[in-house]
Amino acid sequence: MSDEFYMDLALNEAWKYQILTYPNPAVGCVICDKFGKILSIKAHKKAGYLHAEPMAILFALFNLNDEILNKFLNEYNVCFTQSFKTLTELNEADLDAKFCYEFILSNHGNLLNDASAYVTLEPCSHHGKTPACAILIKQLGFKRVIISVCDENKIASGGAKILKEAGIDVKIGVLKEHTKKLMLPFKTWLNGNFIFYKLAMSANGVITGGIISNELSRTHMHKLRGVIDLLVIGGNTVRVDRPVLDARLANAKAPDVAIYSTKRDFDTDIALFSVKNRNVEILDNLEVINKPLVMIEGGEQMLKKIALGEILNVKWVLIYQSSEFKNADNIKLDVRLKPLYEGRLGDDRYGWYEVC
Repeated sequence: MSDEFYMDLALNEAWKYQILTYPNPAVGCVICDKFGKILSIKAHKKAGYLHAEPMAILFALFNLNDEILNKFLNEYNVCFTQSFKTLTELNEADLDAKFCYEFILSNHGNLLNDASAYVTLEPCSHHGKTPACAILIKQLGFKRVIISVCDENKIASGGAKILKEAGIDVKIGVLKEHTKKLMLPFKTWLNGNFIFYKLAMSANGVITGGIISNELSRTHMHKLRGVIDLLVIGGNTVRVDRPVLDARLANAKAPDVAIYSTKRDFDTDIALFSVKNRNVEILDNLEVINKPLVMIEGGEQMLKKIALGEILNVKWVLIYQSSEFKNADNIKLDVRLKPLYEGRLGDDRYGWYEVC
């Protein structure tokens, strides 16, 4: 298989956690043995937790040796008062980065000698909330590290240099244009604000009439609400739907809300106004918004204004599409979108699209 094949797998995995890693970038990693057999495909899931490289390395070791997995389960459960029993449970957990890093160093048994790592972003070189990934790879005896794009952050960059000086074969630039798209939100919120629009629709394009997407899709959306700086919603949607707009399905903090409306008369019994520790603003001009990460939820009229460039600089649209038809009028818009990533959440499809 080609380097492009493996890097594409890393990119696809990273896209599953797009935005959810805020304020960090989405990063994917594939670990292969010296024969090219895939040992693991993992990604960075959440800021402050395992980076993509140690996550992939840890699960590669689990797949190579059941004793390592069992030892990890025992020691992690004792240390953090957990009751994990399976690989699936570990995969879904937010594992402590420091513990995992030290466990890898103490238990790798040279099993990854001459292995290869494919990573979408240059492994970090500094010790911040998590230890340096480049140092970890160096100490495990990897033979090759294939990097899509270099890290432009002066603090975190330098991983490729560390690896090269250790005698590791480093290749840079594989599928770099694809990775630049993946990195766009991160690059944008670092220097301004990244704004995206979320839309849920039925199989036949209906966006009204109550709950449309399945619970997996709604949970994913609640996870996004849990990390954004601000949620923008149209005034008409608030009046008609009377939403809560919290992040309960993800057990996360509800976002602050900006209601876009020229009229300020809202029924304060609407659920969104009673969420604790939330700031709610009513704005007739969204250009004043300067938060780094903003998600917009709204109806057809809001999307039309965005598509026509009347409000905000929306770069991407996130669409959840159910597999069910609804007996109602479908959305009617003249908008051209370019697909960036498409995946599945149970029976629902979802995708990130660039506004052309």
